[in-house]
Amino acid sequence: MPLSALIVDDEQLARDELAYLLKGTGDVDVVAQGKNGLDAINLIKEHNPDLLFLDVQMPGLDGFGVIKKLLDKKLTIPKVVFATAFDQYAVKAFEVNAVDYLLKPFDKKRVAQAVQRAREQGVKAVAVTFEPHPGRILRPDSGLKLITPNPEKLRLLEATGLDAVLQLPFARDLSLMTPRQFADEILNKRLQAREVHEGYNFHFGHKAAGNVEVLTELGREMGFRVEVYPEMQLRGEPVSSSRIRKLLDHGRVSRARHLLGRPFTILSTPGRGRGYGSKYTVPTINLSRYEELVPKDGVYITRTRVGKECFDSVTNVGNRPTFEVESFAVETHLLNFHPIELGPETEVEIHFLERVRDEIKFPSIDALREQIARDVKKTRRYFHLLKLHS
Repeated sequence: MPLSALIVDDEQLARDELAYLLKGTGDVDVVAQGKNGLDAINLIKEHNPDLLFLDVQMPGLDGFGVIKKLLDKKLTIPKVVFATAFDQYAVKAFEVNAVDYLLKPFDKKRVAQAVQRAREQGVKAVAVTFEPHPGRILRPDSGLKLITPNPEKLRLLEATGLDAVLQLPFARDLSLMTPRQFADEILNKRLQAREVHEGYNFHFGHKAAGNVEVLTELGREMGFRVEVYPEMQLRGEPVSSSRIRKLLDHGRVSRARHLLGRPFTILSTPGRGRGYGSKYTVPTINLSRYEELVPKDGVYITRTRVGKECFDSVTNVGNRPTFEVESFAVETHLLNFHPIELGPETEVEIHFLERVRDEIKFPSIDALREQIARDVKKTRRYFHLLKLHS
């Protein structure tokens, strides 16, 4: 018999997506949805669900406040899944057999389709990318920052089953190729392509003169087939780099994770640091200068990998205005810390899970210390509740 579930989230899209996801498992029956903490209390009384999928951060009564009220009222508390937007970590936290139905990153799914087609035809599956990003060459003053820097992109592609990744150096000669020259010299003669898989809005050639219709026609002429993928949407929301950038610019890392199919991640090495963190409540690692995209300034619940070890963490992105001399930094506070090896080349990878608050200038160092303690407490509760019944 399916488990009954209640979904409470202040975003309609998030509620609908999670309901759709859970329905697909056949193991969960969504009996009701609510949009705030008060809804949660009333609907729990009405339906007595087995599972409660609850957003951590909602206006008014947040997820933690809901649990406190249930305890105060001595009401039966269902198994709680703290689901920020829809969250594979949350679904995994309980005995709901939904993991296999979680939506994977769309690009990964498309790459998998290309790999499968290559296997069927007995040929190699090769991803073709440009390095550096064409936008940095064609629009050098744009200050374009990458969501997924090249080393991380290569690591993700390596895990897809591709036989190779070809990185074409995007320079003047390549940018001046006509669509026909690119199709003939690169795809036809050098790669001897049998199939080319592209998104609906792909443009190529000098001044972006070629599109997928041009590519398809050139493919017919030169002997390769073109597979065109339509616009990606997730419950009516477009899945695009521009949409993800906008979410990150507003600090909405949980929604960005929803569209990426994985947490937004920063991969860097330790910076020299300015020494402040070691004087206070938790060990701190300052990242070396990071030139790519970061979320909006603020404090975040994160998971941080240092070398081969992972830690629950709180990460601050911003200028640390309380210390008066402002300079931008990304610094992560490790919660379950123990002594580790940390050198200048040690990889530090931060996974952004949930936004906690804006960056604030505090009147004193003591006030800052008190707020850090509250941030740490909230983060510990977040991870504790996710791990319950896992």
